[in-house]
Amino acid sequence: MRKQNQTFNLSSLGIAIGFALSGLTYTNVALADETETADAESIEKIAVVGTRSAPRSVGDSPVPVDIIGGDELEKAGNTDMLEILKGTVPSLNVHTNPISDAATLVRPMNLRGLSADSTLILLNGKRRHRSSVITLLGGGINDGAQGPDISVIPSIALKQVEVLRDGAAAQYGSDAIAGVVNFQLKDSNDGGSLEVKHGEYYEGDGTSTQISGNIGMPLSENGFANVSFQYKNADATSRSVQRPDAAGFASKGIKVDNPAQVWGSPKIKDDLTVFANLGLELDEHSSAYLFGNYSTREAKGGFYYRNPNNRPGVYGGIVREVNGQKMYRPGDDQKALQELWDKAPATVLVGSLDGKSKQLDCPLVPIVNGIPDQAALGSLKAANCFAFNMILPGGFTPNFGGEIIDTSITAGTKGEFQIDWLKGITYDFSGSYGRNDSKYFLYNTVNASLGPDTPRDFNPGQAINSELTFNADFVKFLDWGLTDEVALAFGAEWHKENYQVIAGDEASFKVGPLFDQGFSIGSNGFPGYKPSAAGDYSSNNKAVYVQTSLPMSENLLVDAALRYEDFDSFGSTLNYKVAGSYHLTDEFAVRGSVNTGFRAPTVGQQNFTNVQTELSGGVLVDSALLPPTNPISQELGGKALSPEESFSYTFGGVFTYGDLFVTVDYYNIKVEDRIGQSNKIELKPEQKAKLKAAGVPNVDGLTKVSFFTNDFDTTTQGIDLVANYSAQLFNGDSTFAFAYNWNETKVDKYSEITGEFKVARLEKDLPNHRATFTWSQSWEDVSMFTRANYFGEYQGVHVDFDKTVKTGSAAVTIDVEVNYNFNESFALAVGAQNLLDQDAERLDFQGKTGIPNNNWGGKFYETSPFGFNGGYWYVKGTYKF
Repeated sequence: MRKQNQTFNLSSLGIAIGFALSGLTYTNVALADETETADAESIEKIAVVGTRSAPRSVGDSPVPVDIIGGDELEKAGNTDMLEILKGTVPSLNVHTNPISDAATLVRPMNLRGLSADSTLILLNGKRRHRSSVITLLGGGINDGAQGPDISVIPSIALKQVEVLRDGAAAQYGSDAIAGVVNFQLKDSNDGGSLEVKHGEYYEGDGTSTQISGNIGMPLSENGFANVSFQYKNADATSRSVQRPDAAGFASKGIKVDNPAQVWGSPKIKDDLTVFANLGLELDEHSSAYLFGNYSTREAKGGFYYRNPNNRPGVYGGIVREVNGQKMYRPGDDQKALQELWDKAPATVLVGSLDGKSKQLDCPLVPIVNGIPDQAALGSLKAANCFAFNMILPGGFTPNFGGEIIDTSITAGTKGEFQIDWLKGITYDFSGSYGRNDSKYFLYNTVNASLGPDTPRDFNPGQAINSELTFNADFVKFLDWGLTDEVALAFGAEWHKENYQVIAGDEASFKVGPLFDQGFSIGSNGFPGYKPSAAGDYSSNNKAVYVQTSLPMSENLLVDAALRYEDFDSFGSTLNYKVAGSYHLTDEFAVRGSVNTGFRAPTVGQQNFTNVQTELSGGVLVDSALLPPTNPISQELGGKALSPEESFSYTFGGVFTYGDLFVTVDYYNIKVEDRIGQSNKIELKPEQKAKLKAAGVPNVDGLTKVSFFTNDFDTTTQGIDLVANYSAQLFNGDSTFAFAYNWNETKVDKYSEITGEFKVARLEKDLPNHRATFTWSQSWEDVSMFTRANYFGEYQGVHVDFDKTVKTGSAAVTIDVEVNYNFNESFALAVGAQNLLDQDAERLDFQGKTGIPNNNWGGKFYETSPFGFNGGYWYVKGTYKF
């Protein structure tokens, strides 16, 4: 008879309240005991990631969950939580973004090929707040995504991580279209560890040092206080070659950095994070809990090199030629410009400093043999005129950086009601507050309109995302005459999200005296947020849900959930989920689920304004991202955002035979009205005239505009295969694990607002095939961990430019760690990631239509699924007490 084990404690149930109708499969670290005599530790692990009911055997669970244990997390050589997860869960992908605005600071992840904000992130079963960073570059899949920053979570603080690979909006609400990732903090009340890790890439850069620690302490006689910290610094990396244009300037005696433009990982400075997890038993029927974090770090990365011969608004000539066409700035005197063109086919942008004479009264400085005419350039000072070639003759490369401060706190109480008419109902009341603050910096750039008085460093502003959530969750076990008691769960949630934009320093957006002479305004590369763009925006929603677990027979288990949610921004939504598992034999069970879901547009996506630097026709230009309800956006087709809606189903099987455990699951996820950033759409003269006549300000300075939009539908399908086997081999304990994912996304519907290139990125950027094979071996004093990672073919993209696209080859990387225990307290480990130094797909320097794709100084296509930095070695010392 296959009955659920109902021996559980309130601590387990309280965390389990956060997970609903989920099942459990194994990854390479989750080989729990399935027998009914499982010890308390195994039962607790199952309870944390099981249904809202009591712990159940993993073979009975209807939906797959990967469990990554604390030991596994600590064996990963990388200090980035995203990279740790990528190496363990094949359906989870992460890109390393070299030049991608704020996405360099907070990297997005993708579960089952969907955007980063399609996966719900939980901490101890409670919703985690979003990052304030909205991804604008660095990957078509995440273009416009706003997900939580999970890089702040240190592995040493974690008891385990659960990855629920199924839609779960009917349990948790918005964002759980692809799945749910729950980070469970350690809860020990004694012992601890201190760890020091040092390593660098084989290239000799990216050197990192990390110090981390964890300590468990008693909180009176009936509680615990578990505190963890991590502090690290990491140098930047560079996988660059000198740009041909920069090399040309250097050959003519003009000083230029080598490389002028860096493709690599950013420098991380003073990355400090502290997590605390506290619990206290109030009496035999109730307990209280408190957990949260404080995290801060600084990051600094590269931007595009500004070529002094073709950067409009700073250096660019009054008239310039691109691909054989003469290009003029809007508002220029076409007749006067034509006369200048007849004198010299390329000129330096020159402005008057006295404010009396016009630009055309200043001497003309033609570009001769690739550099400004030195005699003409030298005559500018005497004429009280100015050109940036006078102070920055070799161009310049802005550096983009930011300070990220992430804080959160959750407090609650849980237990069982003792009032007669409520007795038998367990409760969990909680409140959570989270805040992510991104303060941006630009170094080594200019506000061109300020001329020679421009600062070189700027604070272009900051963005703050904060969330407040209150939950009330209840569970009641009922005797309905089935083979076991029925678990009935119900509850409510109230959630408020706030997004705040704070203006930058005045110099970052100031209109300087040279503006009307053709010089651009704002800090070049990332113009500061103007006071008019600053704002404080919020939205709230409330929800109620009910769900149940029905043991229909000894072999059949059915779960069902229903959730109603109401948003003040767009209205209400109702979602359902039905899941079940059926044991055909003691060794084999089939399972499946059907569910609907949604993802609400974030407050940031609805109200964000920004100016980006991008490549257009091989030339760097500034493009404005405006709210979809802005009159300019509406003129180009923008509309108020609505939720994404999904329908998904899964089916699969679970096979257990002795120490062998195998699961196979097929999934199909259809998402309609997906939210993403539109194409950069050119604002035509007649549209500008119409908007100006309607009184819309700041129209003349715009060339291209984008906005967030619900413009395309996708269908994603795939197969997850997980197999585990443990045995006694080589006079030690051996564990083998194989995990494979096939994933395919097709764009079913889209318009020209999205465009064909973005469709190609959605469908092809991620590899269709991913697999890992892991062998863990341990003896008395020595242990070894080896993983082979397979990445299938993918679309290689460079600088988000459709003329530098290529199919990247499949590749295998190897990760290894060997650990020696000197005694019970001290251990030393050495290891390597990408042991054989497998290169990413190299740029072929051909490109389409004959344009060399190394014009921007890169070596590799930046969409490599395993990164572009190459092999990394490390040494790690651990002291346990």
